[in-house]
Amino acid sequence: MDPMVIDLNADLGEGFGIWRLGDDLALLDIVTSANVACGFHAGDPVTIRRTCAAAVDRGVAIGAQVSYRDLAGFGRREMDVEPEELCAEVLYQLAAVDGIARAMGGRVSYVKPHGALYNRVCRDREQAAAVVDAVADYNPSLPVLTLPGSVVHEVAAAAGVPTVREAFADRAYTAAGTLVSRRAAGAVVHDVETVSARAVRMAKEGLVTSADGAEVPVAARSICVHGDTPDAVALARAVRDRLLEAGVVLQAFA
Repeated sequence: MDPMVIDLNADLGEGFGIWRLGDDLALLDIVTSANVACGFHAGDPVTIRRTCAAAVDRGVAIGAQVSYRDLAGFGRREMDVEPEELCAEVLYQLAAVDGIARAMGGRVSYVKPHGALYNRVCRDREQAAAVVDAVADYNPSLPVLTLPGSVVHEVAAAAGVPTVREAFADRAYTAAGTLVSRRAAGAVVHDVETVSARAVRMAKEGLVTSADGAEVPVAARSICVHGDTPDAVALARAVRDRLLEAGVVLQAFA
C-alpha cells in the first residue's frame, strides 16, 4: 500500500510593526507549507519579506493568506464587502505577496483565505466567487485551500481553478463539518496529545470527532496547526512527529 501523503501548514508572518506574533522561524523548520499573512489582517512588508525569504531557504511552500481588510480585528470579524471590491482586495494581496516571494527566489503556490473570510466563503457562493475570480485573474493554476464540503470547490471548478481540502488539528468541529466559532468555549484545542492524535486520525482515517460527539468526515490533503497560539511550536512539532511515526509522508501539495 502506498504511504499516505499529507501537507502540514501553519499561518505565519502575522506580526505587525514592532509587534511579534508566533515563532515563524521555528515553525518553518516543522511545516511543509506556510500561509503568509498579506497585510490585511496582519503582516507588513518587512515581515512578509522575512517570512518568504526564510520559507525559500527551508524549501517550504508559500501560500498567500488573503483576508478581509481588518487589522484591528485580526481578520476574524465577518464583513459584507461588495464582490468587485473583495475580488480586487484579494487580487491586491495575492500579487503583493507573490511579488515579494519571487524577489526572494520563490513564489506563491496556493491561496488560503483567513479567519472570517475563510468561514464565509465556505457557505457564501457570492463571496466565494469573488475570491476565486481574483485567483483566476492572477493565475488560475493556483489552488485554493478550503474545507471539505465548502462551496468554494464547486465555484472554483466552474472557473477552472483547482482546490485542495484542508483539516484543522487544533480546532473544534461541528457535526456539519464546519469549524466551531472562536467565540465558543473549546473552539481551539490546546492539549498536545489530543491535537497530535487528531491529526493522525485525520490523515489515516479521514475522520474527526465533533464537539458534540459525532463522527465527521474530514478527508484532506493538508492539515493546519495555527501559528498564533502560545503553544504553536510544541503542537506543530508533536503533530509532525506523530504523523511520521504513523507512516505518513509529509509533503507540500503545491
